[in-house]
Amino acid sequence: MAIQGPIPIGFEQVFPHGCYIVGQVEQVKDFDASTNGRTVYAKDKTTGELVWQVPVMDGDPTVKASQKTVAVKILSATEPTAPPAAAGLPITPVEFVGMTVTPYVGQTGRLAYSIRATGMRPPRTKQTSISKEAAA
Repeated sequence: MAIQGPIPIGFEQVFPHGCYIVGQVEQVKDFDASTNGRTVYAKDKTTGELVWQVPVMDGDPTVKASQKTVAVKILSATEPTAPPAAAGLPITPVEFVGMTVTPYVGQTGRLAYSIRATGMRPPRTKQTSISKEAAA
């Protein structure tokens, strides 16, 4: 099979209506390697980068409430910095770069996806994207 490992995917394909940070960036613990009193943090098996995660809410109005919040894992040597909060909003809009998805069979026997990225930034507006493309 030609596809092995994480599958590269664009932000717009995963979150066509955008997404919003609804929690803190946290370093992921490696529960298998950790022992009583000694915490070991997870590293990506392919890149060796530390793994961080941030909970986000999908902006798609058709997604069921129980499926609105997902964790995006970020591979980075240092703690990723969330974009600045937008004035007047209780949640922070975000866009992820270097995204991949890895399908797996979840505990319920259903297909699920692990979403990873290499970084995050403030979302680009469609106007900003169009202007940059026109200038190129």
